[in-house]
Amino acid sequence: MKLLIDADGCPVVDLTVRLAREFGVKCLILCDTAHVFQKEGAETLTVSKGADSVDFALVNRVEPGDIAVTQDYGLAAMCLAKRALPLSQDGLLYTEENIGALLQSRYAAQKIRRSGGRLKGPKKRTSEQDAAFERTLRRLLQLR
Repeated sequence: MKLLIDADGCPVVDLTVRLAREFGVKCLILCDTAHVFQKEGAETLTVSKGADSVDFALVNRVEPGDIAVTQDYGLAAMCLAKRALPLSQDGLLYTEENIGALLQSRYAAQKIRRSGGRLKGPKKRTSEQDAAFERTLRRLLQLR
């Protein structure tokens, strides 16, 4: 098992790396050239900047049983197809049962934006979100 982080815009990189070290799990940070990370206890893979370049680099490296930290529903769906455990930065474990509805909501939001509509952006991150992420990741790591 290894931890893979879709690090572009990810607020839990430090927390994920810390837990990977604590549990002795290999950690791979994937980012593009616009977001360069170097964290002790993790390997960083920097890919060229481009639409979904980090997503494809991650899905090409993920294996069954790996944990992939991402906020991208499309990437989460591809990780599920490879029998990995995709986890959102808010602690939501993506599953076969919830990914369809999440992808549908993403599609609906894209339609609204394409037609000129506006949607509210995400709220400011809270310590409760960090705690929920940590609880879920700890549980997954303890089960390995």
